[in-house]
Amino acid sequence: MRFVKVLGVLVCALALVSILVSTAAAEDKNLGIRDVSRVTFAAPMRVGTVLLPAGDYLVRHTMEGQEHVMVFQAVRGKAPEAKVKCTLVPLPQKAEHNQTIYQLNAANERVLQELVFRGDTAKHVFETQN
Repeated sequence: MRFVKVLGVLVCALALVSILVSTAAAEDKNLGIRDVSRVTFAAPMRVGTVLLPAGDYLVRHTMEGQEHVMVFQAVRGKAPEAKVKCTLVPLPQKAEHNQTIYQLNAANERVLQELVFRGDTAKHVFETQN
């Protein structure tokens, strides 16, 4: 009888741990963004320290510890991969369209500042590189 009680307590504890883990995972996924998106740069774009040529890119939102990181990979060709830290900033409502915000630097290069993807409820704001 004691064995049955111990087994019952273990099953309840495992169920509780499973619920807590799945809730934490759901909270991480509930950032209001997709993990993978696409972006097209009509002209070369500096992303972090990398100057990406014009073209289509897969953009993956990843986590490195507690930091949000965006990884840019060319859909075609051999463009370099770019990784840059970002901050998620909540939007007042779901984005109605994609938006790429950049500034020109002293070398007249476009430097990526923000990305918004249609349907997301947060925008990606990138750290500036000095």
